[in-house]
Amino acid sequence: MTRDEFDAFCAELPATTHVVQWGNASVWKVGGKIFAICSAWASEGAQRVGFKCSDMSYSLLTQQDGIIPAPYLARAKWVQLERPDALSDADLKAYIVAAHGIIAGKLTRKTRKELGLGD
Repeated sequence: MTRDEFDAFCAELPATTHVVQWGNASVWKVGGKIFAICSAWASEGAQRVGFKCSDMSYSLLTQQDGIIPAPYLARAKWVQLERPDALSDADLKAYIVAAHGIIAGKLTRKTRKELGLGD
């Protein structure tokens, strides 16, 4: 998945906002909380996608080749893809949807209601 495809997909999820920060990283949020990031390492030029995941997904994904605990965010159960082919596009999209749901679910009931996310 290219960065443009990543951005287009994340933009389709409900109540998301986008900001470019941290040296040109594409950061996606719901309710002001980050659920997915696509960044480029200047030295390599490669895109790296990171996302929040469940405890179980974190355990499974970090055992796969090409997926590591996300730098600075691993303690919060984030992973980072080291290569674009570490997950299929379909699987990556499913994990991004799940990340969005995890973060949205942690928002207050009032915030979720204001964002049209139920409750």
